[in-house]
Amino acid sequence: MFYNKKFAPGAPNPKVARFTTGKYRDDYDYVFKLISEGRVQIRHNALEAARVAASKKVTLIGEENFYLKVVTYPHLVLRENKMIATAGADRLQEGMRKAFGKPIGLAARVDIGSTVLELSLKAENFEKGKEAMKAASTKLPMKTRVEIVKLEHAVVPAQASA
Repeated sequence: MFYNKKFAPGAPNPKVARFTTGKYRDDYDYVFKLISEGRVQIRHNALEAARVAASKKVTLIGEENFYLKVVTYPHLVLRENKMIATAGADRLQEGMRKAFGKPIGLAARVDIGSTVLELSLKAENFEKGKEAMKAASTKLPMKTRVEIVKLEHAVVPAQASA
């Protein structure tokens, strides 16, 4: 079942601080895509940890020289029916009566082949991009692979002089 913020009032805000980091430009040479190899739910704090890990590696080359984007968005509201597990607390519990639960966080459902992060870079920073994607993949709860797309720049034909 899919529950979103509309059905569970009082859902928390996602912990992802920024979904885009760096500067967007048209002259990047490569796009690194971190792609999921499994069907999982990624909690919003894991997405933020992956973003921070990748960002830490590439900020060394300067804020103007990369563009990092978190593609997946945590829509799914995670709920918990809290139970008291101490001795003598059995009179306070209701068991499964009215067990809808309180919102405790958000998650993103990811399928096989879905892009989680995208990083655009120039050719001279290729190795830094590989390092950043490896660092981000360690923070996520599934196997991932990195797909590297070489961007083709549109070549403007020279003006013919008459």
